[in-house]
Amino acid sequence: METKPSLRYAWYVVGVLLLAYISSFIDRQIISLLVKPIKTSFGISDTQMGILMGLSFAVLYTLVGIPIGLMADRMNRKRIISWGILVWSIMTVFCGMAGSYSLFFLARVGVGIGEAALSPAAYSIISDYFPKKKLATALSVYNMGIYLGSGLSILIGAALRTMIGKENIVLPFVGEIFSWQMIFFYIGLPGILIVFLVQTIKEPKRVEFDSEKEISETSSFKEIIAYFKANRQTFSYLNFSMAFMAFATYAGIYWVPTMLGRVHGWADTKAGVTFGLLVTVFSTLGVISGGKYADYLTKIGVVQAKMLAGFRGMIAASLCTVGLLIEDINVGIYFIAGFCFFSSFPYGSATAAIQEIVPNKMRAIFSAFFLFVVNIIGLGFGPLTVGLLNDAVYNDPNKIHYSIFITQLLGYSLSALSLYLGLKPFVRSVDYLKKYLTVSNQK
Repeated sequence: METKPSLRYAWYVVGVLLLAYISSFIDRQIISLLVKPIKTSFGISDTQMGILMGLSFAVLYTLVGIPIGLMADRMNRKRIISWGILVWSIMTVFCGMAGSYSLFFLARVGVGIGEAALSPAAYSIISDYFPKKKLATALSVYNMGIYLGSGLSILIGAALRTMIGKENIVLPFVGEIFSWQMIFFYIGLPGILIVFLVQTIKEPKRVEFDSEKEISETSSFKEIIAYFKANRQTFSYLNFSMAFMAFATYAGIYWVPTMLGRVHGWADTKAGVTFGLLVTVFSTLGVISGGKYADYLTKIGVVQAKMLAGFRGMIAASLCTVGLLIEDINVGIYFIAGFCFFSSFPYGSATAAIQEIVPNKMRAIFSAFFLFVVNIIGLGFGPLTVGLLNDAVYNDPNKIHYSIFITQLLGYSLSALSLYLGLKPFVRSVDYLKKYLTVSNQK
């Protein structure tokens, strides 16, 4: 009889998937420190830059995620992840070869297609390795990749820009490229090595939470639609709460380094290193704290623990956005650290919440639906909204802090409201799953 993998091995799996997630976010968000040189090289506006940051990546990332979610509920998840890493790493290198805004846009679309393969499959794998009472913490560790990758992308970008300089570079077989494009070669090629590391993890058995019952059957599309309809309130509140959170968070991650330069006169390197450290340290601590807090609430019997932990984090993050308007940046930086910490509270707990209210055979597809809503709204329109406000409303590059403030306050407030409204529906969905599994087991 095959023994169940140890918890130690389960954490090893999380570590490998975390490394892949860090790599994906470095590749995705490196351009947050390259706003000035990209705008200069291609002659584009803040709005066009916002499209390049988010919408170019998000459209196919979200659309491709749905069929990949269906595949991950039926096929080998490790293989899906490996192919995704290979695609996004190669397309990141292509960003370094793009000679125009249009080609750069298409390369960013390609990065999004590759990265769509990771999280639906990863959420499903992790959920099969951990019991429900430890899942929020496990997924919080995995979701550290968002903030470690975002922070490291800024730090690495600052270091590489200093090392590479500003002169155009001529590469064999590629030709002349802008100096900043060389950064995409440095961050894209190492990602291919992670494919080999992913091969060291084992594809786990598909089991229901806290049960040894192995799941072999899959769901029909009709079953998936019926399950969604039965729990549509919960899924709607949960998905949109995270979408609004991402809307606000991506607006900050992509534009705060630019704000520090334009409004407060910081050099690119100083802005990148400072904000990169804030995201790396405080956002990472926040996502872990949110997961631990959700697991604590679960332990003491709070059914809607994961939603409640996220709600409280969003309230605190909303209050911290006022720091963007403080003229003394030495004071404002503490508030920026605050919204980095509290805004990451829901990420581990909310992704765990999805896994808690769906049967195993639907986990990846509902994770894909979740990521579809979160990223099309959050990543697609968060950075873009800042650019639009700055161009259309303020028409002043030096007022970008107002654009970020409005975007973040709106996003965090709507996220908190949605999480609050979803507390009671979530309890009903937990009960619904129990009844659903009871009926399924009797068939």
